[in-house]
Amino acid sequence: MAVSSLPTKSSTRTLVMKFGGTSVGSSGAMSQAVEIIRTTLLDWPRIVVVVSALSKVTDILLQCTACAVKGDYSAIHKTENRLREMHFAVAEELFGESSADYDPARCTQVKQEINHLIASLTNLYQAVAVLGEATPRALDAIVAHGERMCVRLLASALASKGVPAQFVEATQLILTDHNYQAAHPNFEGTTRRVHQVLEPILAKGFVPVVTGFIGATSEDITTTLGRGGSDYSAAIFGAVLPAEDVWIWTDVDGVMTADPRTIPEARTVETLSYREIAELAYFGAKVLHPKAIRPVIEAGISLRICNTFNPQHPGTRLVANGHNQNHASNPRNCLKAVTAIHGQCMVIVEGRGMLGVPGVAARTFSAVASTGTSVSLITQASSEQSICFTIPAEAARQITEALNETFSRELAVRDIDRIDVTGEVAIITVVGAGMNIIPGIAGQIFSALGKNGVNIVAIAQGSSEVASSLVVEQADADRAVRAIHELILNGPYKAVEGADK
Repeated sequence: MAVSSLPTKSSTRTLVMKFGGTSVGSSGAMSQAVEIIRTTLLDWPRIVVVVSALSKVTDILLQCTACAVKGDYSAIHKTENRLREMHFAVAEELFGESSADYDPARCTQVKQEINHLIASLTNLYQAVAVLGEATPRALDAIVAHGERMCVRLLASALASKGVPAQFVEATQLILTDHNYQAAHPNFEGTTRRVHQVLEPILAKGFVPVVTGFIGATSEDITTTLGRGGSDYSAAIFGAVLPAEDVWIWTDVDGVMTADPRTIPEARTVETLSYREIAELAYFGAKVLHPKAIRPVIEAGISLRICNTFNPQHPGTRLVANGHNQNHASNPRNCLKAVTAIHGQCMVIVEGRGMLGVPGVAARTFSAVASTGTSVSLITQASSEQSICFTIPAEAARQITEALNETFSRELAVRDIDRIDVTGEVAIITVVGAGMNIIPGIAGQIFSALGKNGVNIVAIAQGSSEVASSLVVEQADADRAVRAIHELILNGPYKAVEGADK
C-alpha cells in the first residue's frame, strides 16, 4: 500500500496494538505484523504500535549479564555477534538484495542503528564485568536494548510497505518511579508525556512504533515494568491517550480453555470478563500480563487478544462484566477455563497454641515478605490451629528459615507444633463468572477429580467467586486439568439441566 493510498479520515478513533516477541521474531513474522497493521489502518485512522524484543532476545541479554558478572568477556563477544546476526538477518530478509522490497539505503541505515545499540550494550556489559555485579538499574539498561533494536526494524518494515511510521522509545513516554525491574508508572506524568510526544506524530498521519516494557524516571534513567511488561505498556497507552480499543497480538487464538500443550482439544474462549482474565493471568495463563488489566478497566477500554499468525480468527474479547451471559439458563457456559501453576510447595504452620492468638497470621506473612517471596494461595482452618499457603518451590528453604526464626519462642514452648513444607504441588484454578450462580458446581468438580484418582490437598476460593483454586500433588496436575476440562467442554452440572425440564 503506497503512502498516498492510505485512507484519509477526520475521525480521531485510536487503536493500540501490541505485538509480542514471537509476533516479530523473524522476518516472516514481522512481515505478517506489517500486513496486519496496513489492513487495520483501513478502519482505524490512528494506530499506536507497541512492540516487544525479538523472540528469545531478552533471555539472551539476561544470560550474558550473568556471564559478565563472572568476568566472562568471551560470552560478551559471543552475545554481541549473536545479536548482530539475529537482527541483521531480519534486516537483510526485509530490505536486502533477495527481498521484494530491496532498499540498500534503508538496510544500511537500520544496521547502523543496531550496531550503535550493540556497542552501547557492550559497554554496559564491560562495566558489569569490571564491577563484578549487575545492579537492578544496570539490568534495566541492559534488557531495554532488545525492544530498542526491534522498534527500528518494525518501523522501517512499515515504511518499506508505504506506511509512514516513526519509532519512539518509551523512555520519552512512560514516567516511572525508581523501582528498577518492576517500576510503577506515574500516570499523570505519563499522560502529559504521551500527549506531548505521540499526538504530533499521530496528527501527521504516522504510526508510532513504541518500545514496550520500558520507561524512565524523572532523571531519564531507563527502567522496566517487569518481565512481560509490554502488555502493560499497551494498556497504559490505551488508558492515557485514550484509545477506543487495545489489541494484544500473540501466537495463539486468544485465551484457551486450557493450555493446549497439555490439552490438545482446548478451545478459544470467545469472551471473558476482566475479573475472569485477572484470575487466569495471575494463576498461570501466559496470554496477558496481570498488570495490563487495571488500566483498561479503569479507563473503560475494550481489550482483545488475537493471533498474529491467524488474524482472521476473532480471538478473545475481554468485557467489563461477564454476567451479560445468562449462566443460570445455560449452565454449560458457567466454567470458562482451567489453568495450572507448577513448581509450588505448601507451607504448613500448625499448633494448638495458635487458637485465638492475634497476630500469628500477620507475623507469618511478614516473615515470608522479608524473603521477597509472593504467596500464591492461602487457606486457614476455622479453628485457627493451622495456616497453609503455597510458595515457589525454590523459595522453600529460605522461607522455612525465616519462619523458624520468627516463631523460635513459640516452637520452644510448643505453642506452634510444627512448621512443615510439603513436596512439590500444583495449583489448579478453574475460572467462570457463573460459578456462584449454579448450585453444585464445586461438587461436580470434586467428583470429577475423585473419579480420576486425584487427591485434593487444599482448597481456596476468593470472595469474587469467579475462581476456585485447588492444590494437588505435582504428579496429579495434568490429570486434574484434563478432568476439569472435560466439565468445561461438556457442561459441568447436567443435574441442573435435567431439573429444569
